[in-house]
Amino acid sequence: MAAGSAAGLKTSDEWRAVLAPFSHIVLVANSDAVDIGSLEAQFPPTALFVFFNKVYKVLDRPFPRPSLLISRGQPRGANIVYRGEVGEVVKFFPKDYFLGIMNIRLGQEEKLNPAADFQGAPTGHLDLVGFCGDFYTEGKTPTSGFAMALWLSDLKLPGAVVLAGFSAKRSEKWRVVSVHDWTFEQAFLRLFARLGKITIHGGVSTNAYARLAERFPEIPPAEISLAVAEVLSERLGNTDAEVDKLISLTNVIRSIDNFLRRLRPKFLKKKPKGPSGEQKEG
Repeated sequence: MAAGSAAGLKTSDEWRAVLAPFSHIVLVANSDAVDIGSLEAQFPPTALFVFFNKVYKVLDRPFPRPSLLISRGQPRGANIVYRGEVGEVVKFFPKDYFLGIMNIRLGQEEKLNPAADFQGAPTGHLDLVGFCGDFYTEGKTPTSGFAMALWLSDLKLPGAVVLAGFSAKRSEKWRVVSVHDWTFEQAFLRLFARLGKITIHGGVSTNAYARLAERFPEIPPAEISLAVAEVLSERLGNTDAEVDKLISLTNVIRSIDNFLRRLRPKFLKKKPKGPSGEQKEG
């Protein structure tokens, strides 16, 4: 493992040459399901751990294992750059183990940052505009983890590609952003795992509907699919009705909240400026 080897990389072939020596490429999602101590114990020293942006949400101490940080470009560039969080994130990666930062973009409107923006951290780039465009849900954008899993699979590396914590579950700590199609991604990744192209840490649970088809071969698979779709449609319809009730019940609360927000003095609404003078998002 060559510390700092991500510096200056741009093409998939260049990245493949750096990644190929590792026995495992472990993609670590920002998720409540991640147990860093358990992951360290289960994978050998020859594994590479790949993290995404705000690693302080899953790491609470420096991570002394070979590691790579994915920082995705937004229309304003990488959020750890424009939020002034590069130093806060990079401090979790000791230099002797840190390959560096992979700055990626997936959409035409997303912007890559020059390496200098990452405060001396070894930085490479990867432009994946259009990579998922021929099959991903129209009007949605892939998550960085999903795109990385597919891209690594396409590289056909000697080592295993392992997904850790890719649960797509919202919680008090994590929100599930609606710009991504989480249902599509989960279905796709499970199919990829069953084909052996990737590995999901903890395994993929056996499909109960597949077992149902095995137990009752007289029921055509298409009929099982139609029955599942019918039940899901009814459940979603019932859920929508309950959500509508909740929206109606909270109308007064939201009206009061909006009124109080309008009363806030302007100096309280102003957001603090980052190091470059740019206002930071709240």
